[in-house]
Amino acid sequence: MKAIIVEDEFLAQQELSWMIQQHSALTIEATFDDGLDVLKYLQTHQVDVIFLDINIPSLDGVLLAQNISKFAHKPLIVFITAYKEHAVDAFELEAFDYILKPYQEMRIVTMLRKVENTLAQKLQGGSDAPRAASHTINLVKDERIIVTDINDIYYAEAHEKMTFVYTRREAYVMSMNITEFCNRLPDEAFFRCHRSYCVNLSKIREIEPWFNNTYLLKLHDLEFQVPVSRSRVKEFRQLMRL
Repeated sequence: MKAIIVEDEFLAQQELSWMIQQHSALTIEATFDDGLDVLKYLQTHQVDVIFLDINIPSLDGVLLAQNISKFAHKPLIVFITAYKEHAVDAFELEAFDYILKPYQEMRIVTMLRKVENTLAQKLQGGSDAPRAASHTINLVKDERIIVTDINDIYYAEAHEKMTFVYTRREAYVMSMNITEFCNRLPDEAFFRCHRSYCVNLSKIREIEPWFNNTYLLKLHDLEFQVPVSRSRVKEFRQLMRL
């Protein structure tokens, strides 16, 4: 499993390199302090994970990540930043994770375990397996990125240009519309049952007839009932074999 570090502060670069070597099986192939140099390197080399500082010369980490996201082979990106507010930038670029400076060793260890587990799953599924097949999704809460198992999501609800996402115990507010959010979810597990709602099919406990031949969906563990709109009833019936 190959990694590179992009960090223009030498001591921070050395400290992170030491922690990666001590706590993971990742091989650090190269280190960089300039974004353009990274792009040149990636034209002829493939890596599995990039530890990427947001504030670097020539081409900052956000722009660099945007370029990398267009590659056929997309390495995992772990952002490095000294500012919590940059977590939102990391999320919107679908970064795998982010770590704050100054580094906390236990936080690094936890992140490295997630990286290794994810890369191992990708290898088992084939080296060219798309990231869309991932079983996790990044949710944001209090400027933190929470890497969440997709099956933990019960439903999502539209609120103008925002989307509220509900798990059994938590609610998350995503800065995107519900269509954009639902496009990140696997079609076989989630159904857009209403203009304002998307539901995890595996969480449906009861299907209750409602007015105008529509339905209310009662979910496991939650009291809230998700509506099925008239325009989606036919597709829902076929999906649920009603």
